[in-house]
Formats: sequence, structure tokens, C-alpha cells
Amino acid sequence: MGQVTIYLEEDTERKMVAAAKSAQLSKSKWIAKLIQEKVANEWPRSIVELVGAWEDFPDIDDIRSDQGKDTNREKL
Repeated sequence: MGQVTIYLEEDTERKMVAAAKSAQLSKSKWIAKLIQEKVANEWPRSIVELVGAWEDFPDIDDIRSDQGKDTNREKL
């Protein structure tokens, strides 16, 4: 397992300590979790579960139905 040293401004460190405490994680585990989330190659489960959630979402033809017809473009 690798080790990394980081330097934080006091205010940033205070916020990080509070966030780690709130999540009931050590600072090291909190930072590791944050990095894992940032380098993940897949969508979070909460987003994947939204697939199909909007059954009445209009398709492109419905969205454009009231826009009228385009005029012919001039040739260059």
C-alpha cells in the first residue's frame, strides 16, 4: 500500500477533520475514499438506479414539435 504526504492550509485541514469525524472515518480513510470516488470509472449506484425514472420524459420529436419548420438555407 502506498503512502502520500499532503500539505493543507489550516482552514482546509480543519474542514477535512470535521468531515472525516462526521463520516466516522479516520482522516486517512476519508481521504482515500474521496480519491477513490474521484478516480472511479463507473457511475455511482445512486445514478444508475435513476435509469427509467422519468417515464413521461419527452423524446426529441415531442420537444421540437412546436418549433415550426426551418426555412431553406441559402447556397454559398
